[in-house]
Amino acid sequence: SSTGVPAVRDSLLNICMDAKHHKREPGPEGQLYGQCVLWKDNACCTANTSMEAHQDQSYLYGFNWDHCGVMPEKCKRHFIQDTCLYECSPNLGPWIDQSSSSWRKERILHVPLCREDCEQWWEDCQDAVTCKVNWHEGWNWTSG
Repeated sequence: SSTGVPAVRDSLLNICMDAKHHKREPGPEGQLYGQCVLWKDNACCTANTSMEAHQDQSYLYGFNWDHCGVMPEKCKRHFIQDTCLYECSPNLGPWIDQSSSSWRKERILHVPLCREDCEQWWEDCQDAVTCKVNWHEGWNWTSG
């Protein structure tokens, strides 16, 4: 008798979340850019989204990594990798959470990170600065 668990797990590992730039369903993308190339065989992002993920001032969210002084390249690459994972990965199903914001119906929450990736991120960003305690709320978008 089948418990159905593998089917549930598999269905969570090949989907795209319902968010601003995601494709409806994952599929091959011939030319993903830069750090997003890892997902080219099965991606929730388009080539254009992968390109924009690498821009300092990206149209993806109207957000600038250098909002509080220049973010060092070695630090920025972790945020770009995080953006590629968020935009491109079809394997985030287990961590998709409902979101009530105006620009997306779903988000990801509590995605596990490898300890060494986390430590390297800290190492590369410990001298960088941000002017914000919480990046998830309270931005002033009036100037665009």
